Amino acid sequence: MLQEAVDSLFDNSRKVNAVKTEGNRALKSLSDILKGKQGRFRQNLLGKRVDYSARSVIVVGPNLKLHECGLPKDMAAELFKPFIIRKMIERGVVKTVKSAKKIVDRKDPLVWDILENVLKGHPVLLNRAPTLHRLGIQSFQPKLVEGKAIQLHPLVCTAFNADFDGDQMAVHLPLGHAAILEAQVLMLAAHNILNPANGTPITVPSQDMVLGLYYITKGRRTDDSRVVKGQDQSFYSPEEVIIAYNEKKVDLHAFIKVKVNVKQEDGTIVNKLTDTTVGRVLFNQMVPEEVGYINELLTKKSLRDIIGEVVKMTGMARSARFLDDIKELGFKMAFQGGLSFNLQDVNIPVEKHT
Repeated sequence: MLQEAVDSLFDNSRKVNAVKTEGNRALKSLSDILKGKQGRFRQNLLGKRVDYSARSVIVVGPNLKLHECGLPKDMAAELFKPFIIRKMIERGVVKTVKSAKKIVDRKDPLVWDILENVLKGHPVLLNRAPTLHRLGIQSFQPKLVEGKAIQLHPLVCTAFNADFDGDQMAVHLPLGHAAILEAQVLMLAAHNILNPANGTPITVPSQDMVLGLYYITKGRRTDDSRVVKGQDQSFYSPEEVIIAYNEKKVDLHAFIKVKVNVKQEDGTIVNKLTDTTVGRVLFNQMVPEEVGYINELLTKKSLRDIIGEVVKMTGMARSARFLDDIKELGFKMAFQGGLSFNLQDVNIPVEKHT
């Protein structure tokens, strides 16, 4: 009897005739407390809950800059609570921490003013599990948003392997000056455009952005079904093309001739008359001068090569601006293009008829 009791105490689950409760449930032994996913080691020792962290569902933030993320107001107020309290006492709004906490908890309008101030230059870390490589955790400058979901820049989704079908992400707050500096210099999303594994760009437009950029750089000539306005016209400068397009003198997909800065094989930039399309002229307004004129139909692969070239020629800061510009243009043109499938566009296989 004593031996059975000792066996049950150490490992009750291995016994055939396990000691059970009145509800016919096996009693939890010492080994049960330690082992498995819910055991002491994996639950409490290896995975700890930390202060200054939060978690929420992610949604797309199409208007964010590459270095920004949208942080829900209530979440930010809780994360930055000690910083808000300190600022309140410094300003002489309150005398004690207790009274400051009350003001923060009741979400006084003053709290949001102070919070906006506190957020300046204080990045947060965003992490999506599983963190399989270095870019699974990146830092962003938080921007206060309404609602309860974290807003994520569409271009960083590839690095996080994130999509917006209910994924959740964790937020962590760096506290020390060294931690904040490291987050701003090493971990900022705008500084991690290249994949550390192979050096190729990882912040590459996808989905609607690629569709919009493909649409704007596509060319079309007059045929039986449609007359293309302004075809084969010549222009002195890209500015002239933009004016003509805004005044509806030329179509977006019209093939035209225009004087632009073209990069030669030896790397020099020469201003010469080039066969191109109106859409490509509009796209090249975003491209840094050092890269030259990009005169091709854009696909996801060609965009990856162009981004790599921009990073090589101009550096990270200018590349981040370029990425934000093409993101805006891609979304805008995908919307304006209004792509939809016509029933006549769909070819029905012969087998279907039989």
